[in-house]
Amino acid sequence: MSDYLIRATACNEEVRAFAINSKDLVEEARASHMTSPVVTAAMGRLLTGAAMMGSMMKGDKDLLTLQVLGSGPVQGITVTADSHGRVKGFPNVPIVEVPPKYEGKLDVGAAIGVGVLRVIRDTGLKEPYVGTVELKTGEIAEDLTYYFAQSEQTPSAVGLGVLVDTDYSVRAAGGFIIQLMPNTSDETISKLEENLKKLPTVTSMFDEGKTPEEVLGLVLDGMDFEITEKSEVAFECDCSRERVQDSIASIAKDDIQEMIDEGKPVEVRCQFCNKKYDFTIDDLKEML
Repeated sequence: MSDYLIRATACNEEVRAFAINSKDLVEEARASHMTSPVVTAAMGRLLTGAAMMGSMMKGDKDLLTLQVLGSGPVQGITVTADSHGRVKGFPNVPIVEVPPKYEGKLDVGAAIGVGVLRVIRDTGLKEPYVGTVELKTGEIAEDLTYYFAQSEQTPSAVGLGVLVDTDYSVRAAGGFIIQLMPNTSDETISKLEENLKKLPTVTSMFDEGKTPEEVLGLVLDGMDFEITEKSEVAFECDCSRERVQDSIASIAKDDIQEMIDEGKPVEVRCQFCNKKYDFTIDDLKEML
């Protein structure tokens, strides 16, 4: 089945949970930007986390942006998600090589470096909500856990994993977010901590072919959980030739005239999906 996300509650709604299989959308992002393995892992984790966080939003037009800005060679990654399971994103530097942490383990933290995580929620109000926290590890999951605790005062456990194959394609990807609601009992907290301690790595669970339902079954073992929603997710960009044309037409007339005088067609690439749009001299004259 294609990528999908589930929402669940447990322990009489003391806990809310999300789990996602995101292999196809991460592979599509990798193929669009031709990323090196460590950048694929970093961007894939951020896209996976954003898809789950996007599903927490209520409004049809609500938009979530996650931005990681760091001192490492990748420099930064920006992803956006809506409330309908659509995500897109781009790395500042798509090809980065850093030594592995250990055999078979990509060092995402070294690629990202020291920096900040910015979460922007645009829910149609005058000003979007912006929360910024320092990166704890640059490994993404721990950084999102820290963000939820610091900026939203919601104790959370975030697990994210991306496995890159020997041919650089994405072999497995997915994750989960578990959040404690106010007044969660000590018993529930202890049980969850116990389950998380013995949990295999996210990457290994999805590589074994476990579904989001099975992953939550392990995380919430013995906690009487109920799946409340299931929805598809995808890497999807809303760029179009018309939108790119509008943005070119909005620049200064002198600049458009300069392009015409140079006598060369203009090529514009969408930052989020890398799709190419070509405009002829006649197109530019029409805009002018």
